[in-house]
Amino acid sequence: QVQLVESGGGSVQAGGSLTLSCGVSGGNYGSTCMGWFRQDPGKDSEAIAALDSDGSSSYADSVKGRFVISSAKNTLYLQMNNLKPEDSSVYTCASGPPYYSCGYRLRGGVLSVTAADFASWGQGTQVTVSS
Repeated sequence: QVQLVESGGGSVQAGGSLTLSCGVSGGNYGSTCMGWFRQDPGKDSEAIAALDSDGSSSYADSVKGRFVISSAKNTLYLQMNNLKPEDSSVYTCASGPPYYSCGYRLRGGVLSVTAADFASWGQGTQVTVSS
């Protein structure tokens, strides 16, 4: 049973930075696709970044050039820079099924992963950006 626990959310002013962490336990970390999603009340969840087991990554256009997804040991990170009020949301990390590669969904710098690519989810952490 894979468990994911996010931390690092909070409030920040526009232009500021935050780093989200996602601790992963109970699975073969590093052997599957990992991702970050965000969701506002009443809206669909949006995939914003994904990292495959071979190190390839891709980002949604809305965060490209400002957010960086990375991994170390059993922790997935999302470095968020130059934050904007529209980045305010609940951010959730996700892990794919064991040994699942999402590389074909990251090609050409286009992020096309969906919730269906992931099997385990964290509880979410709130990020609020004030203007």
